[in-house]
Amino acid sequence: MLHLILASQSPARTKLLAEAGIRHTVLVSDVDEEAVQAKYGVTDPHDTALLLARAKAEAVASLPEAEGALVLGCDSVFEFDGEAHGKPYTAEVARERMLRMSGSAGVLHTGHWLVDCRDTDDDGGAGRGSGATLGAVASAEVSFQDMDPEEIDAYIATGEPLHCAGSFTIDGLGGAFIRKVDGDPHAVVGLSVSTLRGLLAAASVRITDLWPPR
Repeated sequence: MLHLILASQSPARTKLLAEAGIRHTVLVSDVDEEAVQAKYGVTDPHDTALLLARAKAEAVASLPEAEGALVLGCDSVFEFDGEAHGKPYTAEVARERMLRMSGSAGVLHTGHWLVDCRDTDDDGGAGRGSGATLGAVASAEVSFQDMDPEEIDAYIATGEPLHCAGSFTIDGLGGAFIRKVDGDPHAVVGLSVSTLRGLLAAASVRITDLWPPR
């Protein structure tokens, strides 16, 4: 049976996969994101999202637990005013960002990287591996409503935006501040199912093969 491993600790990503009927397990990588960016000197938000997704996927793919599985790494970066915004981590950074974002718009880039760890010679009952290691980025423009400072402070006090790229979510409390999304809304959550489908196809796997048996 095909086995998909999500190399991400994001509850939103695993929830999205589960709701899409995609069987998977979670195995978190120990990638140091700042070290990876420093090593390669990538600053473009689009490329940063793909680079970090690849680093996470390849780190998990190298583990013994990944043998015979498909590994998916994801990472999101918010592009605003030409700057790359990852997780703010502190209330001060989140507040400064959200005050600037109020009534404006930015682009959320979510990188996806798939590594096929199945054996290319012996299918082992799960299909012959393709040896594929490939990625893609799904992007969507996010427009925000006007937000007053009191609302921003109340949102930050919940803790939700501190560990989200761009300091917001669309599938949680932060959805109240989003006016519209142009592009794949799943990319804003952090994982585009249609992008995953394309990557799987390149590895000769149908996404339906990961649906629960009926």
